[in-house]
Amino acid sequence: MKFIIEHVGKRIYKWSLLEYIHCSKIVGKSNIIFTNIGEKYRDKLRKYGKVYKESVEKLHFKSICVLDPSAKKQLSKTDGKRFKYFVIGGILGDFPRRRRTAKILKKIKERRNLGKRQFSTDNAIYVAKEILKGRSLEDFKFKNGIEIPIGKNLSVILPFRFVIKDGKPLLPEGLIDYLKKRRTI
Repeated sequence: MKFIIEHVGKRIYKWSLLEYIHCSKIVGKSNIIFTNIGEKYRDKLRKYGKVYKESVEKLHFKSICVLDPSAKKQLSKTDGKRFKYFVIGGILGDFPRRRRTAKILKKIKERRNLGKRQFSTDNAIYVAKEILKGRSLEDFKFKNGIEIPIGKNLSVILPFRFVIKDGKPLLPEGLIDYLKKRRTI
């Protein structure tokens, strides 16, 4: 199975790149496809997966499913036999969510959810991969929203759902350092 990250937006911000790199580490470079990628970012992302400038809808992949929090059916292990491609990622970026999945990917009818909460891209990939291997959503421990201290009396709140793994939220390597360095006070 392969995971497609349909990037929405003109830029790829540093935090997005850290998540995309983490996604590649989670499922392997050969199992990640980045779509809708501007020319400026294609070479950088090729280190982490296959890259297309076109949207996933224009690429006509067969056996494809969109992971969408508003889908009626939940992703299950059997979906791994039914579908070859799972669209996830760059369309999950706003909080509260704007339901861009439904608006952007109208032609792809098959949809599944990972529960009704919105994940960060890398956490969505991790949970989807594990469910397709046989785990159920109930097997995970989650934290809805995390606060990251970045200085004295200063923190950043990430409002998404995160997997708790080894007692800590599953985060991309370098994200906390990036957040601490970019503070503006």
